[in-house]
Amino acid sequence: MSRQSPDRIERDSLGEVHLPAGALYGPQTQRAVDNFPVSGRTMPEAFIRALCRIKAACARANQQLGGLDAERSRAIVDVAETLIAGLERGEYRAAFPVDVFQTGSGTSSNMNVNEVVAHLAGASAAVHPNDHVNMSQSSNDVVPSAIRVMAVERVESDLLPALAHLETVLLGRARELAGVVKTGRTHLMDATPIRFDQVIAGYVEQLRAARVSLEQARERNLALPLGGTAVGTGLNAPRGFAEAAIEALNAGMKRDLPFSRLPSLPAGLSAQDDSLALSAALRGLAVFLHKLSNDLRWMNSGPLAGLGEISLPALQPGSSIMPGKVNPVIPESAAMVAVQIQGLDHAIAMAAQSGNFELNVMLPLIADNLDQMIGIAASSAHLLADKALAGFVVNHDRIERDLAANPILVTALNPVIGYEAGAAIAKRAYAEGRAVIDVAREMTDLDDQRLEALLDPRRLTGNSTDE
Repeated sequence: MSRQSPDRIERDSLGEVHLPAGALYGPQTQRAVDNFPVSGRTMPEAFIRALCRIKAACARANQQLGGLDAERSRAIVDVAETLIAGLERGEYRAAFPVDVFQTGSGTSSNMNVNEVVAHLAGASAAVHPNDHVNMSQSSNDVVPSAIRVMAVERVESDLLPALAHLETVLLGRARELAGVVKTGRTHLMDATPIRFDQVIAGYVEQLRAARVSLEQARERNLALPLGGTAVGTGLNAPRGFAEAAIEALNAGMKRDLPFSRLPSLPAGLSAQDDSLALSAALRGLAVFLHKLSNDLRWMNSGPLAGLGEISLPALQPGSSIMPGKVNPVIPESAAMVAVQIQGLDHAIAMAAQSGNFELNVMLPLIADNLDQMIGIAASSAHLLADKALAGFVVNHDRIERDLAANPILVTALNPVIGYEAGAAIAKRAYAEGRAVIDVAREMTDLDDQRLEALLDPRRLTGNSTDE
């Protein structure tokens, strides 16, 4: 990553460092910028906001416990809150330039925040990035805590509302399409009939199960290893610090579900099991989104040579060479999102194995992947709901024609005429391209009224009030 002319010189424990004159950060951040020109991707804004929240909470706790004077505490809190609000508006991003692929503890990003807070607080108080902003803390407990705060906040503010919206749209379409019967399919082959509302009820159940898994993983991430400092022993953190800092964090975020202190602080530093649990829940959601997307694509396929059961909204031309072609672009996008989430989950699983002795050393990767997974899952849920599910049209003529010609309808006659006789009717109906009911008239002694009752596709879907 290139930088501006070195117009400012500062010192850290290793010596002099040249920085851009207008940089809000200090020498340790600049060293990280110089050392890690890897991807050009900086740490997620939500992660930086979580670090700022923790810095404000720790400053309040340190003042409460007598370690930090009121002037410095107030300066740190004010700057941290200014940064949080500014980042939400898209400001201050240039102040946090450290690449995702940095030191595995995330120390560079922790010091980046410490230096920016100290620099901005310097106008009202003499604040040192290590001695004051980082008081009673270590990157080793702050960064894992920030990952949890970020993940919980994003799941609650972005993902769960998106899934609730998707469920609302699905339920609305289920009510609208109650009683509309289509051909069921197993192994991609024609099977017995099913109603659209039954199909959609299956999607809703999958979505609810995915949401429950996400909520359970969210609960696990509410416990923070704050106060563990370097290796989980709490060295240099006063007694009661973790409790006071977490109480201040909850008060600052006005949380209904409060954060708490993780019972085993060493486990919170050395392991990322709770992040892995959230990643696994996101993988489960991705599996559902992929299934939903593929079902929509199949039902929409055609319009002439495919299934053609539904028509998705036409959103853009589908080909640079074939005029009039329109593709299922939203489900395709969502399917790619699902694959990406599953790939990022695999990376997190591998990163979670890197808890060497008292510290996991792939924390920035875990933070970045979780942030990306949550963000794209939420966006895709909204897009599927609003640009695919809400507007698809059922092609009634097509599904009724296919239902009438479906030889598998003969399954309904099994209890009356037996499997072998039913198979003979199905084979003949398929070979001759005739409706099952017409062939059954010729091959059984059942009267028309009985046949029509037995072969009524709606009756074959079960009780019409089933959910």
